[in-house]
Amino acid sequence: MRCELDSSTENEALKETIVARILSEGAISFRQFMALALYHPYLGYYSAWRGKMGREGDYLTSPEVSPIFGMLMGRQIEEMWESQGRPPTCQVAEVGAGTGALCRDLLRWARRAAPAFFRAVDYIIVETIGALAERQRMSVEADREIAQHVRWTEALPSAIEGCILSNELLDSMPVYRVAVEQATLREVFVGWDGKRFVEELGPPSSMEVELYFQRLGLLPGEGCRAEVNTEALAWVRQAADALRRGFILTLDYGYEASELFAPWRRDGTLACFYRHSFSTDPYARLGRQDMTSHVDFTSVRRVGEDAGLTTLGIASQAEFLSNLGIADVLSGPKEGEISLEEYYARRRATTELLDPAALGRIRVLVQGKGSEGHSLTGLGRNSG
Repeated sequence: MRCELDSSTENEALKETIVARILSEGAISFRQFMALALYHPYLGYYSAWRGKMGREGDYLTSPEVSPIFGMLMGRQIEEMWESQGRPPTCQVAEVGAGTGALCRDLLRWARRAAPAFFRAVDYIIVETIGALAERQRMSVEADREIAQHVRWTEALPSAIEGCILSNELLDSMPVYRVAVEQATLREVFVGWDGKRFVEELGPPSSMEVELYFQRLGLLPGEGCRAEVNTEALAWVRQAADALRRGFILTLDYGYEASELFAPWRRDGTLACFYRHSFSTDPYARLGRQDMTSHVDFTSVRRVGEDAGLTTLGIASQAEFLSNLGIADVLSGPKEGEISLEEYYARRRATTELLDPAALGRIRVLVQGKGSEGHSLTGLGRNSG
């Protein structure tokens, strides 16, 4: 495969860095390529904040749609806190907090609607990218009372009691890309032919890749390509180890393994986004576009269970938010409560958050430790 580059929108310095790596070491794994493109400490997509999230950026996540999302997540985490006996401190560790909108909106709701919970919250934002941490501080610290409940760290703390939360974190992790040829697993490597990046197939560079499919007892279909996200599994193990008592809320695009690696899914799920335009070419707009791939929830769930977590349930975001009462905001404006303009803004936001073709199809996985037997409203009948 030969991949043409759009020099008008790519980061030339990043391109030179990746090419130099290839010329020095030979073809690199796609996972290495993706890690450099997204997370190079100075040149990567996420390292230089330029308003990537939101309507004016490259893609839209649920917290940027409306404060309604933060309100409903607050309701669920408050219920989790109550199920633990309302301890004096409820730690909420959000890993990869984006713009900080979820933290800000959740705490604003709690201050207004659940003051006892608000007083208990110790909100920990886990962020390794300095530009993003600065953007989060701008969002959160504008409200001094809220800021008193928030702190930042680069690593997930240990012995957390409360909730570990991630929203569209796992799907942004660098992945291996694989192909199946004559019933044999092959890995995609990225080379350079002097003018452009080229893809090459070779034996898997890591036993992790082969073991991944052995554990599942399946392979992608003949001639298919697919992604393998071993970092997601490592993250789940880390989160399970960090949680002493409470819950892990994982929200992400994804499928069960049987659907993710189905024979009809010929090209995997790798997707790129630039100014809300979709592409499947990871070599265009280098350093200027986001890359994601869908999460294998079968493997994520099993790894959590192997690490000592109990799976409490899984639902689509549309189901989860509906169970938490999103319809409440569509009951119509009451006289003197909200304006007609605000009512229609809420209705538009609700439609976006529940859209089964977009944000509504995000999956919400809830696992816990020391939380067996608890029924959670967001999971509805799947809980307990």
